[in-house]
Amino acid sequence: MPAPRLPQATLARAVPRSTAVLIAGFGPAGVVGVPDQVATGYKKTFGVRPDEMARSMGASAKSLATTVLPPSARTTLVLVGLGDKPVDQLTDEELRAAAGAGARAASGMELSDAAIAVGFGRSEPGAVRAITEGALLGTYSFRAVTTGDPAEPGIGSITVISRSTGKQQLAAVEAAEVVAAAVVANRDWVNQPANLLYPETFADDVRGYAGDARHKISVEVLDAAALTKGGYGGILAVGGGSAKPPRLVRLSYAPRGAKFHLALVGKGITFDSGGLDIKTPQGMYTMKSDMSGAAAVFAATRAIADLGFKIKVTTYGALAENMPSGSAWRPSDVLTTYGGKTVENINSDAEGRIVMADALARASAEDEPDLIIDVATLTGAAVVALGERTGALFSNTEETAGKVLAAAAAAGERFWQLPIAEEARGFLDSEVADLRSGKTGGGGGASTAAAFLREFVAGVPWAHLDVAGPAFNNNSPYGYVSSGGTGMAVRTLVTLAETLAG
Repeated sequence: MPAPRLPQATLARAVPRSTAVLIAGFGPAGVVGVPDQVATGYKKTFGVRPDEMARSMGASAKSLATTVLPPSARTTLVLVGLGDKPVDQLTDEELRAAAGAGARAASGMELSDAAIAVGFGRSEPGAVRAITEGALLGTYSFRAVTTGDPAEPGIGSITVISRSTGKQQLAAVEAAEVVAAAVVANRDWVNQPANLLYPETFADDVRGYAGDARHKISVEVLDAAALTKGGYGGILAVGGGSAKPPRLVRLSYAPRGAKFHLALVGKGITFDSGGLDIKTPQGMYTMKSDMSGAAAVFAATRAIADLGFKIKVTTYGALAENMPSGSAWRPSDVLTTYGGKTVENINSDAEGRIVMADALARASAEDEPDLIIDVATLTGAAVVALGERTGALFSNTEETAGKVLAAAAAAGERFWQLPIAEEARGFLDSEVADLRSGKTGGGGGASTAAAFLREFVAGVPWAHLDVAGPAFNNNSPYGYVSSGGTGMAVRTLVTLAETLAG
């Protein structure tokens, strides 16, 4: 996978002369964030200031609506609707979304390596970081697989306009660049077609990606032979039906002075046909995205290392392709997972929890983490419960759930805590194994899946993030969120690590 290319982000008090597009706001009070130098240019060119021109053109203040004004001199003005709140009352997430919408509008223009600027009249470090992240992520587009040369990016640099350009604001821009690059890496992996991104190539990509981090990340890749020797029966069973053997990727970031150990585990099903319990053609089309959890934990680990947080992170991506064949695992098979626990398979289309069982068992038994977070596109039940833009959170302690929800809120990602029902463990009772992989029929599938995963964390504080809905956007882009892979959970994990590092 080519390294994701993002525009360079800088900070300035004034709009640079080279700016081709200025992104600003349009709210209840009119135009927001347009410096006098640009407003004067519009007055000289058109005889009216931007505010008057916007109103005459019917510009909308509806949240995230965009209006492109005719260019004045060198600069085109893109106005983004800010809704019905004054700009100083907008949350960081609202600013992030507005900047993203404006950057997407600018990216749709016929530009080549252009310099753009964005300003909404806010200068607090948190606001600067949110605006920078949103603008960078709003420029994203996946590089198509084509015989021709890839199109040159329309935006080459982004300047965030801030009245203050002190150390805190500069640090905010630098952090935003790191986090945005991680989100984009996730998106690129998720958007890759499954014939190009499969366990072996995914593992190879991660090796190179982690190796380029600013601070050392150690990489271990277990192939099929090593998985067999180590007793990883879950990953081997799920990957057994594919001509492309599975992998387990382990990353380790261990800076000096770290006092907290965070383990991350991601579901990495590079394509999910459903196996012998095969999906419908419609349900299968987007299943190249079933490795979004692994992509999230890999990308977050790189960002944590690039930012130099003083926290130890051990990360696992359980990579397999779930296919039907003569060697595929069957419903009613009994698998022996890492550490010896046996599992009766109920449905081969509930494969994510099986590969994650191996990784969770190893992390909890051998790495001695203080906290485990897993990320997975795990259940359709979570989508039914929460829709396509909100992830489900399950945990074995309320304290852990609170920490993760706080990090998600600070990062601007939506998660909602759901319970692991008291009766869910009973659904996992098996007559032929230590437990079975799920229940047969009825509701509560997301809760039952979480109860299954909980069996493999050995009592370590743990949270499970089910991102089956928000990890892949099968609709039109919005705000800073692209179509296809979204990068969901990357920002939450980075923010959580920053908080835990102290």
